[in-house]
Amino acid sequence: MAKKSSIQKEMKKGKLIEKYNKKRLEIKQQIKSVNNFKQQIYLQKQLQTLPRNSSKIRLRNRCWLTGRSRGFYRHFGISRHVLRELSHQCLLPGVRKSSW
Repeated sequence: MAKKSSIQKEMKKGKLIEKYNKKRLEIKQQIKSVNNFKQQIYLQKQLQTLPRNSSKIRLRNRCWLTGRSRGFYRHFGISRHVLRELSHQCLLPGVRKSSW
């Protein structure tokens, strides 16, 4: 189980991303459309004034059951440990232990 503080940080980042997503996209669109170099620099500075954690790249995928960030399977939304446990208990449809 991950620390509760790290899980809360990720939730806080998610809220910031939702809050500043529209503004960030508008500024990026303006940067692409402007031909004037000085105007581009001004828009880049505006983009840099936004909080760092409001960028999507700062968000980390976490297991919804344990909060573990490593070994994350996107298709299921869980970590590898939980995937193994749930598949052995036959709780994941279409997943079974392989043997050859």
